[in-house]
Amino acid sequence: MKKLLVASFCVLGAIAQAGAQDKAQLDKARAEGKAAFYANITAVEPIIKAFTADTGVTGEYTRISTSKFVATAITEFEAGKLQADVVQAPLPVLEMLKEKGVLANYRSPAAAGYPEWTRKDAAIQLFGIEYVALIYNKERVKPADVPKRYEDLTLPKWKDQIVMANPANHATTISWLIGLKENVFKSEAEWRAFLKGLAANKPMFVASFGPTPAPVESGEKLIAISMPKYIVTKAPAPLDWARLSQPMMGTPRAIAVTSKAPHPAAARAFVDYWLSQKSMAMLAKDVGEYVLAPGVYPPIDGIKDAKVIAIRELSDDEIVKWGAEFKQIFDVK
Repeated sequence: MKKLLVASFCVLGAIAQAGAQDKAQLDKARAEGKAAFYANITAVEPIIKAFTADTGVTGEYTRISTSKFVATAITEFEAGKLQADVVQAPLPVLEMLKEKGVLANYRSPAAAGYPEWTRKDAAIQLFGIEYVALIYNKERVKPADVPKRYEDLTLPKWKDQIVMANPANHATTISWLIGLKENVFKSEAEWRAFLKGLAANKPMFVASFGPTPAPVESGEKLIAISMPKYIVTKAPAPLDWARLSQPMMGTPRAIAVTSKAPHPAAARAFVDYWLSQKSMAMLAKDVGEYVLAPGVYPPIDGIKDAKVIAIRELSDDEIVKWGAEFKQIFDVK
């Protein structure tokens, strides 16, 4: 009994100490006033608003597209003018920023329950996967016609009925096509046959994933290589996703504190809040994002049972090489 009481006092003491530390950190963050957040993710204003209300620290969000993220952050950093306390982007983007010294080491206690593989290194924490799937118009595609495998996109009935991001220059689509080669198809010959068949169906090309749902939503096209989150953000649009027998794939999303953050305590408080169950639930339920917080899923029928894997990040040279090859294969003008 005595040992139990001593242990209990130790636990209570540790909890009290942790609570005091948390309060001290939050007091520092409040004294700094704000946390500036550079990101390429959409519809996160409710999380920024909740962070401000719950912590008393003002969250400021600046959206930067993936294609401009590295150049913007490094230019500002090298000029000593980087205003971001926290940066969020696909993993390859943050890895490039880390190589330039833009990121600081920080291991958030809020990520303690995340899978071990999400702790990329001392600076970068993965929190989600930018998942890609086949989105279709459920009012115009009969259930029997919904694709069951990626190979079904090569069937002649889908000619002039597919929309996808430009495979010659959209980095995530290029990585996704390589992900198919490395994770789905049994041989390169089968993968190249798939590319040839998809190209033969003359997909409509758009600049990124953002414009992919609209042609399907309107009925101009029937299928998009797109993101299931649009089923949530475009509701009640007639969109559904094809439950393929093969895995869904996507690029990991990551977050980190900057090495010269103008508000370092506020930056750590923001990352802690972002990785919390509350924020991840908002991101999943309100925005449809696939997050890596345990037990949190977007409100999309069947997604909870899907196999979603993080694909390998491609180097800049690989993106250029494969983009040039896909430009030829898909006859991109």
